[in-house]
Amino acid sequence: MTQVRFSTVQDLFEAYPTAGEDIGKGDPGLQSLDFLRQLVDAHDWEPAISLCAYLLPRREAVAWGCRSLRRMVDHFEASEDRAIAYAEEWAEQPEEWRRTRALALGNRNNRRAATTWLALAAGWSGGSVMPPECEYREAPPEQTARAVRVALFVGLSRLPREARDGIMTPCLEDGIQAVRGEPRAGR
Repeated sequence: MTQVRFSTVQDLFEAYPTAGEDIGKGDPGLQSLDFLRQLVDAHDWEPAISLCAYLLPRREAVAWGCRSLRRMVDHFEASEDRAIAYAEEWAEQPEEWRRTRALALGNRNNRRAATTWLALAAGWSGGSVMPPECEYREAPPEQTARAVRVALFVGLSRLPREARDGIMTPCLEDGIQAVRGEPRAGR
């Protein structure tokens, strides 16, 4: 079995103190993937999204968030499409100029748009979050996970209740594969 970044829920909570409040519950002694599987099986989407976003390394979390949001939303407005495209491009090729471009767009875009949060997730993944002429300042390490979860919460809130399970289950199954480091089907 592939080595999971945080074996137990406790490991995750120790690494990211904000994870406890974002996920909200969970036996700290549980294996993190077992806990994620329980949440998915219970269709407890918000904690499952949160847990998955924290379990993944930043780049993979952004890529997973983009894939999931594309499953949730049929059509994006032009500015939303550009924001998710910038996040996807950074996840594919994590070069600094792509990160800063995603950050700049995320800072300008409508914060009610899920794709804005994916652009911010990419932008907050490392490096300075300030313009080049300002003092260097990094985002807190949990900001990428938090932005991915907000993006997916916005997408989830727009899904009809009757469609949620059918869309969210494959999204989280994809996330579980990513946490395990397994190749994605169809790749």
